[in-house]
Amino acid sequence: MSQYFQIHPVNPQARLIQQAVAIVRRGGVIAYPTDSAYALGCQLGDKAALERIRRIRKLDDDHNFTLVCRDLSELGTYARVDNSAYRLIRNHTPGPYTFILKATDEVPRRLLHPKRRTIGLRVPENLIALALLENLGEPLMSVTLLLPGEELPMTDPELIRERLEHEIDLVIDGGACVTELTSVIDLADDAPVIVRVGRGDVAAFQD
Repeated sequence: MSQYFQIHPVNPQARLIQQAVAIVRRGGVIAYPTDSAYALGCQLGDKAALERIRRIRKLDDDHNFTLVCRDLSELGTYARVDNSAYRLIRNHTPGPYTFILKATDEVPRRLLHPKRRTIGLRVPENLIALALLENLGEPLMSVTLLLPGEELPMTDPELIRERLEHEIDLVIDGGACVTELTSVIDLADDAPVIVRVGRGDVAAFQD
């Protein structure tokens, strides 16, 4: 049975944030709000938690996982980024964008796209997510909470608890999120490639 924390979206309660981070560090899988939909998250490098997320989402090996970061200071640790790509990312961060980048050796191999060795990175504009990341001190390994067979991601925390209370360890209720996914921009090669148009404006990434 998952725990259920109601966390204020503007002034997140420090005690609840610390308890949520403790759950992550113990190998837990959490559902938490972002600036797009809710996401599933676990500690970077936790193989068992990662496999639980794969089972919930029914993901194949080609799926690009996302490292959700507190700010761009973590970018260089986990991704190889040239100057032009960095400027694009900086101008659109924080925000509802996921950037696909070449990964460094700091990223566990099981998180990478098996052929391209890429990883998704993003910095959300959500105070609860940012508080979690600040207290955790490292990125959360995340995927959008989009269940198999569904067309839209989950945005209602009470429904998330109803559907997943026996499969995850914590649901953070930070209020309803929007149903739009992030825009996904592939910056792994020379020119930006728009993989998915979502909530974020993609005009700057077009030729």
